[in-house]
Amino acid sequence: MAGNNSTWGNPYTSRRLRNSYVSTVVSMSLVLFMLGLMGILLLNASRLSRYVKENISISVILQDNATEADIAWLRKQLDMAPYVRETKFISKEDGERELREMLGEDFVAFLGYNPLPVSIEAKLRYRYANNDSIQNIERELKWYNQVKEVTYQKSLINVMNDNINKISALLLLFSGLLFFVSMAQINNTIRLSIYARRFLINTMKLVGATNAFITRPFIAKNAFHGVLAAIIAMLLLCGLIYAARNEMGREMIQLVTVEVMGILLFCLLAVGLAVGAISTYFAVNKFLDMKTDELYY
Repeated sequence: MAGNNSTWGNPYTSRRLRNSYVSTVVSMSLVLFMLGLMGILLLNASRLSRYVKENISISVILQDNATEADIAWLRKQLDMAPYVRETKFISKEDGERELREMLGEDFVAFLGYNPLPVSIEAKLRYRYANNDSIQNIERELKWYNQVKEVTYQKSLINVMNDNINKISALLLLFSGLLFFVSMAQINNTIRLSIYARRFLINTMKLVGATNAFITRPFIAKNAFHGVLAAIIAMLLLCGLIYAARNEMGREMIQLVTVEVMGILLFCLLAVGLAVGAISTYFAVNKFLDMKTDELYY
């Protein structure tokens, strides 16, 4: 084992080993960081879909003769309905102001009167944000005497639901491909680091060390590297989320909850540990089975 000690005691060799360890951890960290980003999207896919759908609204146009008491009663009925998330009363003046800001012109001055009706805008719960459910809601609302008309953007809702389904399928497919590519990348990185120490493995085998004795420290080392890389990747993700929160505001970033980050940390630690240990096991055993003269090719 003297040759082994001299190898490890050589400053040049020790520096190369440290550089190899650093490059392995950095490579694994970047790969796990990309997996973490995809994991955030996957874990929040349903939340994002729900967020988009719950911003769909319908406009309940009221009769011209509807009194304040009628409007208050109808709004209360809508608030209690299982398909409504929240309501907003839009008076003639509110409608005029919104339309004037949209058009950039004072259409009331041109017409001489305000033609806009009084309405209640109802945002739907995400389970009802589809045309079939909205048609049933429309039929139900038209039974109220105070309701003149129910309007909503039917084509937009169809397009939105179709796009959400397509994006979910593409995201799932891309996540699967990225996972396998990432695993291959980590495996290749570890195999290269083991390849750089193939002569050390052969020397230990020649002096009588058992396969388990040789393999154990390599597995422990790269499993530790996998855990360290997962922690670094999580720190990078937390930094990215913090920067995004400052730039984009808190509303969308609140989708990334503590629960989601906890699940993500556990998954990244498990992937880093498992891939580091398994890849090392097969890589070391490959060189254990080689003869000395085969190591030079």
